[in-house]
Amino acid sequence: MIPKVIDLFAGAGGLSLGFMDAGFEIVLANEIDKSIAESYIKNHPSTKMIIGDITKLDIYQNFIPYKNVVDVIIGGPPCQGFSQKGKRKTINDERNYLFQYFVKVVSIVKPKYFVMENVPNILTSENGLFIEEINELFSKIGYFLEYGVLNAYDFGVPQNRRRAIILGKYKGIPPKLPTGSREKVSIWDAISDLNFLNSGEGEEKMEYEIPPQTRYQKRLRKDSKILYNHKATKHSKLVLERLSMIPPNGGKDSLPAEHLTKSIYSGTWSRMKIDEPSVTITTRFDTPSSGQFTHPYLNRSITVREAARIQSFPDTFIFIGTKSSQMRQVGNAVPPLLARNIARVIIKDIEERKND
Repeated sequence: MIPKVIDLFAGAGGLSLGFMDAGFEIVLANEIDKSIAESYIKNHPSTKMIIGDITKLDIYQNFIPYKNVVDVIIGGPPCQGFSQKGKRKTINDERNYLFQYFVKVVSIVKPKYFVMENVPNILTSENGLFIEEINELFSKIGYFLEYGVLNAYDFGVPQNRRRAIILGKYKGIPPKLPTGSREKVSIWDAISDLNFLNSGEGEEKMEYEIPPQTRYQKRLRKDSKILYNHKATKHSKLVLERLSMIPPNGGKDSLPAEHLTKSIYSGTWSRMKIDEPSVTITTRFDTPSSGQFTHPYLNRSITVREAARIQSFPDTFIFIGTKSSQMRQVGNAVPPLLARNIARVIIKDIEERKND
């Protein structure tokens, strides 16, 4: 029997995709943003989607039908109360209230496992107070935890993206988190086959012009005949002037004083380095001043498809909605390759249980 999953705070479905690739069936998902939920539905047509604010749903009515049906609940509830400064923050901080709904659904459905992903600071905030409270909450409903920080780069994703992963198992010792792989992928390994576009060029749907160059590209282009979401931002004349001054592997130190801006972001006005992984993809990767998101050679920021490649989404995964929505979908996602590796340790644990 195929193990079944509920995805909460699902976004476009990076976690879901990784679990599906590992052999799970995603039976239910919840996402508050309608435009993002529509992308999820397009790419996961067999999954039931509840579009709406989880705090306003009848939690019991919506989720009790999945008790004794679902094996895993996954998701990344937004938690912002991790500041080391000022007032002491806890699980009850109002900025962390969405976490309570994740716990509530787990307590109702009682899956054998759950996986929660979040910012690394969740494990160290307030000298470990937050993770202690999380452990206590789940312990009360019968779960034992395994947790740590994983870097997507260690799992074949061309990006340094560190995320806290909390894996729970009901009335049993949870499996260890995956340890990574030897395969390391660079930015150029990921995007060198995508059509070369100048500022403002490209379409939401176009033909490939370059054959795949690397194993990673062949993998992500599998079954894809059309190139989607590869449309370059149209930069201003001033931005293009600045970018033209920045050589390959260069950054803002290449700009004269009159072109320097007051951006607070690390990597601002810096080109991506072809032989290295990307910095963490954010939701503003279309702006050269918002981080190291300028194409290694071309005078423009990266496209949605290039960012999706760096996040390990296959080209068959199509992002819909406005450009700002597409950027949120990509920038907030869990890399599917990382998710698949997490899912595999659960699959292995399920199979070992069957053999006990």
